[in-house]
Amino acid sequence: MSLHLYDTSTRAIREFVPVEAGRASIYLCGATVQAPPHIGHIRSGVNFDVLRRWMTRSGYDVTFCRNVTDIDDKIIRVAAAEGVPWFVVAERNQRAFAWAYDTLGCLPPTVEPRATGHVPEMVTLMQRLIERGHAYASGGDVYFNVQSYASEYGKLSNQKLENMRAAGDTDDESCKRDPRDFALWKGEKPGEPIWPTPWGPGRPGWHLECSAMATKYLGSTFDIHGGGIDLIFPHHENEIAQSQAAGDGFARYWMHNGMLKIGAEKMSKSLGNSLLIPDLLERVRPVELRYYLAAPHYRSSIDYSEEALLEAAAAYQRIEGFVTRAAEVIHDVDADAPLPQAFVDALNDDLGTPQALAVIHEVVREGNVALARGDKEAVARLLAETQTMLDVLGLDPRSPQWRTGDSGLRPVVDALVKVALDQRALARARKDFAAADAIRDGLTAAGVTVEDTPHGARWELSR
Repeated sequence: MSLHLYDTSTRAIREFVPVEAGRASIYLCGATVQAPPHIGHIRSGVNFDVLRRWMTRSGYDVTFCRNVTDIDDKIIRVAAAEGVPWFVVAERNQRAFAWAYDTLGCLPPTVEPRATGHVPEMVTLMQRLIERGHAYASGGDVYFNVQSYASEYGKLSNQKLENMRAAGDTDDESCKRDPRDFALWKGEKPGEPIWPTPWGPGRPGWHLECSAMATKYLGSTFDIHGGGIDLIFPHHENEIAQSQAAGDGFARYWMHNGMLKIGAEKMSKSLGNSLLIPDLLERVRPVELRYYLAAPHYRSSIDYSEEALLEAAAAYQRIEGFVTRAAEVIHDVDADAPLPQAFVDALNDDLGTPQALAVIHEVVREGNVALARGDKEAVARLLAETQTMLDVLGLDPRSPQWRTGDSGLRPVVDALVKVALDQRALARARKDFAAADAIRDGLTAAGVTVEDTPHGARWELSR
């Protein structure tokens, strides 16, 4: 079947039909850079990286826009607490996010706009809204008038306007016509950055930023808007309101990934239960962490535990083990091998990564059987299928992304280990098993795992 995706706005799985045939446009709400990323943030990056890779593999020319919110109430508060300029906090954490995305194999976005670089577009959007009667200036601020959009406001989050609480996005609500109105622009305050506008100096509100950036790079109507499920309200609801009220079609599909929790609580900085990426990479490799985040369905919640993380790492190592052993037998892998239909169907059904990985593990089981019986023709076919599927998910262990860590020393280590293995083979040939075991124990102590196979001894670095 063709690609079908769950659309939050209709609460249904819909066939993906792009605005422009053969092209796909995706906007992902990226980092608000008040702190370094935990795995809850990076899950979104991995999930939408898989979507992007699958759409590219399916023949779409994908434009992927992932923004950076580099000015925000939270950033200003952190900067004030540290006694540093706001841009120091933003830049420091932006670099941490970029490193984390890269380390976990997320492809660079087509464009990565920063909010502070798009104030002119925000001013234009506010002007359009004021002219249409959907926004008003008051006390140096500019607000969106939710009553002017009452018939549509709340549809994404399935709420009624009369049941909504005050927006709570300003210190003083007295300038608002309605407490539920949300701030498009916040007037000048001491110690805060400012930009000039026709309504006075100040800085942008969070929701305004994304609407301006998304339409600048993807057009007034584009295909997919993504982000975490916690952004549905108020952020994405407000994006829709201000964009469509201004006359833009905006996003045609809304996709939201589930939360990552510890126990019953959402992982967040405020709860103090963040698991930062460098901390986790002391326990598993980057590719194993990517597997952990990509394996559950993107809409499901993940309840983090150390045991689940290590189980995911072990599952990936089983796949990796087959690829490594098979590559020692098959040197020329068919890079154009067709994808198994079950794998294609799984990803076309709302990006079903659990089912797609089940297909990979089944092919790996078949591959291990073929290796054991010495069926090189079957091994070649199954290895090609496995690597092709893993490439779609960004998990191919033979990809340069995952082999850079030891690439410089690998030939040297390989030569040294080969000397030791040759000596071990000679000891075994003369039945000096004590010497052979001593060589193997020495390699194990040095962090080298030796496995005896029908094709001879093979080694890998211990994990």
